This record gives sequence, C-alpha cells and structure tokens, in this order.
Amino acid sequence: MSQNKGDDAEYMADEYEREDVDNEFRGKERGGSESDVDEYNNLNGTTAAQARSGKDIQGIPWDRLSITREKYWQTRLEQYRNYENIPHSGEGSQKDCKVTKKGSSYYEFRRNSRSVKPTILHFQLRNLVWATSKHDVYLMSDFSVIHWSSLNCTKQEVLNVSGHVAPSEKLPGSLLEGFTQTQVSSLSVKEKLLVAGGFQGELVCKHLDRPGVSFCSRTTSDDNAITNAVEIYVSSSGAFHFTASNNDCGVRDFDMEKFQLSKHFQFPWPVNHTSVSPDGKLLTIVGDNPEGMLVDSQTGKTVMTLCGHLDFSFASAWHPDNVTLATGNQDKTCRVWDVRNLSKSVAVLKGNIGAIRSICYSSDGQYMAMAEAADFVHVYDAKNGFEKEQEIDFFGEIAGISFSPDTESGPLFIGVWDRTYASLLEYGRCSLVAGNSTC
Repeated sequence: MSQNKGDDAEYMADEYEREDVDNEFRGKERGGSESDVDEYNNLNGTTAAQARSGKDIQGIPWDRLSITREKYWQTRLEQYRNYENIPHSGEGSQKDCKVTKKGSSYYEFRRNSRSVKPTILHFQLRNLVWATSKHDVYLMSDFSVIHWSSLNCTKQEVLNVSGHVAPSEKLPGSLLEGFTQTQVSSLSVKEKLLVAGGFQGELVCKHLDRPGVSFCSRTTSDDNAITNAVEIYVSSSGAFHFTASNNDCGVRDFDMEKFQLSKHFQFPWPVNHTSVSPDGKLLTIVGDNPEGMLVDSQTGKTVMTLCGHLDFSFASAWHPDNVTLATGNQDKTCRVWDVRNLSKSVAVLKGNIGAIRSICYSSDGQYMAMAEAADFVHVYDAKNGFEKEQEIDFFGEIAGISFSPDTESGPLFIGVWDRTYASLLEYGRCSLVAGNSTC
C-alpha cells in the first residue's frame, strides 16, 4: 500500500474538497442553509417505511438544495478520481469485464442509522465493519470500536484506544506497557473475539465477554509497519486463529487461546490483505503487486500465482464452497477464481468509479458483495454465475461491508464515512421463490 502518510493525507483532502458540487450537496449555497442541514443531522436516520414514502435513505434534503440527486450522482461519476499506483490501470482492465444484468433486488433497504458514524484512517483500507449476528455490528468510529444493536438501535463503546491501553492478562510476548493513542487501520471481530491492527504494527486483542484487553503486541519494528488487514478464522484443528498482514511484507498467524505467534511468512512485496480458505489449508495473498498468490497455510510456499489484475489489490474473500475466491483491485475490478483452474479468472466484475476495496460472501454462498471506495456496493448472484447484480448506490466513502452470518434472514451492513452524512446502512435479505428473489 502507499507508504507515505503525508501523500495519503493530501489525497484524502483532495477527495473531500470538491467545493463546486459538495457545497451544494450539503446545502451551504443558494439552495439551502446550515439550519436545513442541521435539522436533518438531528434525525436518528431513515426507516424503510420513510424511504417508501419518498424520504432519501441518507436523509439528504434534495428538495432544499439547488442540485438534484440525479445531477449530483452524474457529477460524482464524472469527477471522482480513482487512486491508482499503476497509471491507467482502470482503463486497461475494462476489456476483460463481464457484462452483467443490473436491476436485481436481492437485498432491500431496511434502515439507515445516522447515530452511528463509521470512520476510516487510511483511504486504501476499508475492512472496518463486521457483523457477528443479524443484530450485532462492530465498527470503527474515530478512536473507538463501537457495537451497534440493530434490534434495539443502541450503540456501546467496547474499546477506546485514544488514551493508554494495556493488557490485563500476563501472556508471553505481550507488551505489558501497552500503547498510547493507537491509530487503528484494520479490524476483525468474530464470535466473542476482537483484533485491531494499528499504523505502527500494533495488535490489540480483546475478548468481548471479558473486561479489559487481553493482549498487546507490536508485530515489527520496521518503519513501514502498518497492519493492513487482520482476519479471525477457525483453523483446520478447530481452534481460533488470526492472521495479520503488514506493510513490512509479512503475514503472521497467531493462535487466539494464548495469542502466541505460530507462523511468520515473508513475501516480496507489502501484503495488503490475506484471507484463509474455509478448510484452513490455503491463504490468498494480495498486495503491492498486480499478481496475487495462493500459498500453503502451513509452509507459506506458493501454490499458484493469480495473474490478471493490472494494479495493487486490497481485498480478497473465499466462497464457503472452498473452491471459489475473489480478489479486489485498484484497476476497478473484482476477479473471481476457481482453484481447480487458475489459468484465468472465472469472471471479471466491473466497478463504476473506484477501486474494489472490500469483498464478502453470504454465509450460504448465494451472494457476493463488493464495495468500491465510495458510493457503490454491488451484490451478485454468485450461485448462478454472476450473471445478475443489484447495485446499491448512495453518497460517501465506504468504511466496510459485512454480511451477517445468519443465512436465512441475515442482512448486509454498509458503513458510510462522510463529513455530514456518516451512517450505517442496513439491507435485509429478500426471500427466494422458485429461484427468483422477491422483496
């Protein structure tokens, strides 16, 4: 990933200073006023019933602005600048993209919760939203990990790293002095376990059913140490482990019983994301190289190279069938692969405006969602060859996406980061009748 944090900050500032359109969007010019925006900001959010009655799902008062939603949407498409490490990669990738039929309805809008305000720290890292049930979601909000209950519409802080954080348990390898003001770049929550990764290679581990923090560690003393991704998974032995992917080109595997380092693999380039196959035998490795890798999870040796992307990748995910996987890239595509034949992609799926920075599958494998950097989440019918998709559109940078692990009725959650309209979107799954989705 990009190594110069100063350059990153300049890029982020550029992304959010489109004054010609954004001021109108936020009601600060001739079509609205600060009080109009404040009135909408004070609302808790938008329900499905309100949306059906015509209210904008994000609470944007279009009738009070001097620009329509359609015009603003078109301007975003024209002006959004996708970040590329390899120039023109987004243009070069288009020729391989699959033509999908849009307009499907697999998930319907249920609620937009504006009292929850997801944030991101680095513009390339967007895996900061995790659902552990159909009612429980965890996300980053500034220096806090927040738990949101969609059942009660209540939020609770479960971890605050703005001050000093130190482990309450004495475990080998744990930094008993802890950390101060950790800048969280990556997050993973599963079952009752939470792992947060930081800009300086920090790892903060917590049991959600215990007070305090269980384990603190710094993965590396390398100057370029940012923890780009963490993933909690169940190993082939049935034990909980987690992987940490770092900018120092390392991938480290820890058991979660005693938080001990079990494996450490080094690669030729910074690793931006790692995902573990459902059977625990393979790792998908993507990073600052157009080619990705499948490696043996026990030895770290390369099993196969994934060739086709034209830029750096920041997302990957495995289908529950243990055969199919997907990778997301700054060339504005998601490539789907079959491990039985990796000579070419099964499908190349196209984004609208930006890099594909987050990917996830529903727990039954029926659907795959991919999130662009901003404004668009695409949901595909994975079981039927990615021929059809639902395109969910809104306005704002995407902090993360997560399917609930509940198969039958589990929703899709989308974290939106925006200076004015930050929120958590919830979409409920539609029922399948004779192979067709009905809402």
